[in-house]
Amino acid sequence: MRYAVLFLAALALMGQRDPVLVPEISQHEVQVRQGFTGTDLLLYGAVLDPAGQAAHDYAIVVVLKGPSEPIRLREKERFAGVWINAESSDFRSVPSFFAVASSQPISEIVDEKTAAIFEFGTTYIQLSPTGAIDPDAVSRFTAGLVDLKQRQGLYKEDFGGVRIVEGVLYQARISLPSNVTTGIYTAETFAVSRGRVLASATTEVAVRKVGFERFVEESANDYGLAYGLVAVILSVGMGWGAGRLFARL
Repeated sequence: MRYAVLFLAALALMGQRDPVLVPEISQHEVQVRQGFTGTDLLLYGAVLDPAGQAAHDYAIVVVLKGPSEPIRLREKERFAGVWINAESSDFRSVPSFFAVASSQPISEIVDEKTAAIFEFGTTYIQLSPTGAIDPDAVSRFTAGLVDLKQRQGLYKEDFGGVRIVEGVLYQARISLPSNVTTGIYTAETFAVSRGRVLASATTEVAVRKVGFERFVEESANDYGLAYGLVAVILSVGMGWGAGRLFARL
């Protein structure tokens, strides 16, 4: 049975004209425990020419994205010596984490239109802004959001971070910081030649809290009212206990 599957795979490879990507990731689950300081993910694989030869003319781009979430971004404005909330913008689909690595600078691989379609960089992230807001304001809020995420270590670019060995094997290392959001992350790999994306393949990695952190998260999500009451009781109890302790001192 196994040889039959290999035979069919070989026939499929011979019958197509585009390269074949075989991606893999160093770990398909990242466990977030107390004291988690981040981790490195190794994204690697192979790119094969339809003839089964080394694919020397292909560039590789890897895009790693975390779960998307809606965000409202507010702009601060100084009024009478006080900072107040001014204009705001809503985004429907903001990746909690975004990283792109490539074997060459993106501008040398594809044009801006192709880069925007496949999100080859933080400039091209599709954030889906909502509401009636002028294009200049959208650009300003988008740039501010990306800058904020970059300063938090959640948005990254490494043009030249993909290493290709003998035209077949590739690898890229992407760091996840300690403040990553839990959920399913998708790693999409693209083979590019002469300005065209010829092949793509996707792998996934799950980021999950374990231990006491997972218990707290699940309690907050599943039993919100009880979790809130317990948090209030603990806060009041600790405050009362601290007051009594200092009163005796």
